[in-house]
Amino acid sequence: MLSRQPAMEPTVGFLTVIEKDGAGWLGGYLVLNQRARPVEFHCTAPIKPNRAQEILYGPTLRPFVYGEQIGTTLIQKAKSKPQLIFTDTAPAMSARDLIKTPIGLVGLPTAKQPSEPGDINTSHRLDGAHSTTLSEPHWVYVQLGENEITLQPQHADDQALIVRHWTEMELQLDLSEPFERVHQALAEAYQDA
Repeated sequence: MLSRQPAMEPTVGFLTVIEKDGAGWLGGYLVLNQRARPVEFHCTAPIKPNRAQEILYGPTLRPFVYGEQIGTTLIQKAKSKPQLIFTDTAPAMSARDLIKTPIGLVGLPTAKQPSEPGDINTSHRLDGAHSTTLSEPHWVYVQLGENEITLQPQHADDQALIVRHWTEMELQLDLSEPFERVHQALAEAYQDA
């Protein structure tokens, strides 16, 4: 859809998946330059797993659909190859297993138990606060300015890479703000879905 990236300009990707009542799951992927301006935006058509898939995939359904089907497809479709990708939904982090770019979850897991296996409740942002009652103590946490990022333990080595890219790009960005743009763009694109 939107694409205008000068050669070799550093970029950051923002991946999200929302559930649209009755229509299924919609994915959105926004790529921003260092000045927080859009370089590319892509979205998916609604994906609605059938009952057999829900039964067979069980607790692995959301990570499979969010990360492997939606996330990986959107990331690979984009012309821009960002240095960092952030998501606001934990199941989308499973895309990291299939791509080389580090993916961080914006926010910290909370002590509240997830509503579905594999989910982490990130419904509110913890500005500058550090919780000692985290539900998943093996997660890796990174502070990027005012932003708190969570990494999967199997990708703990991404921590140094994320900090290096963030510093080199001199980003001054509230990482929750681009997700508001993506959510609004998805709502606009699929208001009749």
